[in-house]
Amino acid sequence: MSEGKMSRFLARIAKSITLFLPQTFRRLGRVMTSDVLAKLDDLSAVAILEEYKNNVERHPNLLNKCGRKVFSQSDEDGITCEIVKRIGIEHGVFAEFGAGDGLENNTIVLASLGWKGFWVGAQSLAYKLSPSLPNGGKRDFVFLQEFIYKENILSFARQGLEAIAADHADVASLDLDGNDIYFVEELLKGGFLPKLFIVEYNAKFAPPIRWKIEYNPAHRWEFDDYFGASLMEFNDLFEKYGYFLACCNSATGMNAFFVQTLYRDAFRDIPGDINVLWSPPRYWIGKYGHPVSARTVALIMNSIASARSRDAGQGANR
Repeated sequence: MSEGKMSRFLARIAKSITLFLPQTFRRLGRVMTSDVLAKLDDLSAVAILEEYKNNVERHPNLLNKCGRKVFSQSDEDGITCEIVKRIGIEHGVFAEFGAGDGLENNTIVLASLGWKGFWVGAQSLAYKLSPSLPNGGKRDFVFLQEFIYKENILSFARQGLEAIAADHADVASLDLDGNDIYFVEELLKGGFLPKLFIVEYNAKFAPPIRWKIEYNPAHRWEFDDYFGASLMEFNDLFEKYGYFLACCNSATGMNAFFVQTLYRDAFRDIPGDINVLWSPPRYWIGKYGHPVSARTVALIMNSIASARSRDAGQGANR
């Protein structure tokens, strides 16, 4: 091969290498980065679960040891089920204010147990509800897609109860990322008094701090610490209406469980000091299992009567 041809040949190889290598390195980098991130994600999940386990084992409140996630954001479902078991409710009525897209909240688990109830919220559900009325022409569940304000929340509560032919709610959950304490106050003042009321508190403000945002009907959470109210503010409000603080979930320090004092004897084994019951914010905890399918929850919400019938039949056979 002549020197000129050799030079042109080597030049073509060099050009190919300059085009090929960066692309190859980028591909290798993406693969390696993805692999490293996956491993770090796995390690992070293990560390978080270990931290949660340690928090539960050290916590003096026995209710925290019952924490389980089914459809709640973290461990709220297990705490809810233990509380309603202690109260003695088998097939009750639930209410959820701020249900999200219907895939993750605090009352889906109750629907799966055959409870009937209603949700109120502005966000569309991720699935369609059955238009049929299987329970002898009575609805087991209704969703009111509405924006919630102080002026209308009590009306929606009454509307929801009427739609399912109920005169009270046994368990209520409220999570609206802002004006929550004002909404709760309107419900309690209006005589909407569930046996268990679950609320999101702003765990940044530990007892004895009393703090709450100013009421603003146009409030939108900006993913910062300006939302809701401190645990002390909620505790003061609920005590006025005959409730006591039973638990704050250990996993995230996000939800507080208030129970009517009528049932205090069933909770003699839990601490009475709010400083002990308070859980600090651990908002990074919550990853668990596979993603929730809209088909899974749609099947639950559209089959409440069937779940109640199955449970009743099994109870009769025990």
